[in-house]
Amino acid sequence: MPGHFEPLPGGGAAVALDDVEISIIRSLTVQLLELIGPGPAEDASADPLAELFAEGPSEPPADPVLRRLFPDAYGDPEATPGPKEAEEQQAHSAEFRRYTENDLRAGKRENALAVIRTLDALTSAAGDSGAVLKLSPAESRQWLSALNDLRLAIGSRLEITDEDDTDLLYRLPDEDPRKPMVMAYLWLGGLQETLVSTLMP
Repeated sequence: MPGHFEPLPGGGAAVALDDVEISIIRSLTVQLLELIGPGPAEDASADPLAELFAEGPSEPPADPVLRRLFPDAYGDPEATPGPKEAEEQQAHSAEFRRYTENDLRAGKRENALAVIRTLDALTSAAGDSGAVLKLSPAESRQWLSALNDLRLAIGSRLEITDEDDTDLLYRLPDEDPRKPMVMAYLWLGGLQETLVSTLMP
């Protein structure tokens, strides 16, 4: 899938996507939205004032993908702290998570919805042959964040933890059942990289 983002005059970015590519990005983004879950605002009985002061969870998510998307704020996962230090880091992380995770989820949800909205508008205008997606600077930033979240989610499912793991992906045999997800991961990485370059001054 050779598509890559190019800068637009005056800001923003554009990429040519065929109908298969549009379908893949949309499907993965919908799955990401389902994983993140609905927001409090989607509950019709929600009180906006109460929602403003609502506390989020204090424990890390059980799902490894969500733990990757919403990591603990304190502590080095590579380090092995002593019992007292570990307890302090856990307490600080719990407090930070309680007051930030709802907002983080809302931001990731909004970025994913922006991707779906722009793809849906593109699809309705393009027919079956694909089209050129043109993003404003603000939409480009939302896409960049959503692409990063998609890659983190897929990377977590593929158990990618460092650059050496990524190098191994290129050598997977075609019969490996992970191959389609690996191809999506690498392709999204290319899109993300070219989108970053369009946003640099």
